[in-house]
Amino acid sequence: MLIKIKKFNNYFFIYLSLLFLFGIFWLYIKHSVGNDSTISEWIINYQGGFIKRGLIGEICFQIAIHFDLSLRFVIFLFQSLIYSIFLILIYRFFRNIPTNLIIILSIFTPIFLLYPIAEIEVLARKETFVFIGFLLFLNISNFNYSSNLPLYYVFFVLPIICLIWEPVVFFFPFIASILVIRLRYNQATTLLSKITICFIPALIVAMIIATNPIAPENHLIMESSLKENFGEDCYMACGMLLSRSSIISQFVQNFKSVTLDGLIRYPLIILIGFGPIFLLSLNSKLKTEVLFFKHFKNLLYPILLLLTPVLFLFAMGGDWGRWVNISYTFTVLFYFYLLQNNLLEINLEKIAKKISFVQNKKSLLVVCFVLYAFGWTPQTSLRGDVSSFPGYRVPYKTVKILYQKINNN
Repeated sequence: MLIKIKKFNNYFFIYLSLLFLFGIFWLYIKHSVGNDSTISEWIINYQGGFIKRGLIGEICFQIAIHFDLSLRFVIFLFQSLIYSIFLILIYRFFRNIPTNLIIILSIFTPIFLLYPIAEIEVLARKETFVFIGFLLFLNISNFNYSSNLPLYYVFFVLPIICLIWEPVVFFFPFIASILVIRLRYNQATTLLSKITICFIPALIVAMIIATNPIAPENHLIMESSLKENFGEDCYMACGMLLSRSSIISQFVQNFKSVTLDGLIRYPLIILIGFGPIFLLSLNSKLKTEVLFFKHFKNLLYPILLLLTPVLFLFAMGGDWGRWVNISYTFTVLFYFYLLQNNLLEINLEKIAKKISFVQNKKSLLVVCFVLYAFGWTPQTSLRGDVSSFPGYRVPYKTVKILYQKINNN
């Protein structure tokens, strides 16, 4: 079932516009009441010395001091801005893509764009910078630009992204694979040498961060600077910089949180959430033979290999819902980059046969789409169960809070 591109563009624009409105509303609510994980990682700064993920917090800190503004207000502006930029880039990336049922499901899966709105503690977290960085990288990796431009981007920009959110290193294989496919050197040694060199600055930054946890006295200085200047406590992500300061402590603390329910639940979440993109990948292959990709008959197995380093992220942190969302974002953007640049052969007939039972039944199709796209999301924590019907829950809560605020005024 093919859907007209113009029609898809219109529906997708409306969908993203609604996500934007809900996103800005909930960011405002989160910043006006209490403490929140979204805010806690943004207040990490360099007042006590160099620290992981402190770059953006330091910029917000200095702007707030210089212009005599509330730190929360500055963070709210930054988060609103980056979330807006992300949605704009997403629209530009996916518009005009030829669509069928599986492609639409791969875009509207609840572990992708809906997820930060459905689980608002994920909204505008620092991985949003990573998504923006990857989208910009994919844009300049287009075949309309010089083949050296992506190399320069990785060499100069990726270290900055590491300063913002260093777990991006677990997703370097996706970036490296794009470079391999884009550069197309005949000599494998020359190609791998160039790619290795351009990753060195980012790897050095990541290594420095990993081997230099913050000292208690420096953490205290940062805490004091937040309290004295803005009346802010160093809580949640900011406070955990001490309890999870080393890589070993992160593994140990997370191991204590793992439950049998989580180990059973998350493979199912991944299988269902990734299902459409896995089906597309299983029935797709690169048109040209490129290094290790040429050893596989389809794209699914290379993608699974690219995701392998993310297992370390699951072992180090308990926000498994976030890790699923981030992993899916890299996967779907990687696949559609290849599709947009006419690098894939897709067996649409084989896919159509697998979903033929629903394609010609419009009512059943609509019900299945709504239930799949808006009927569930995994919670952020590995201990959390699957949340039901965010497509209803988010609008209902939004209207309820608006009604309460109007009545209070």
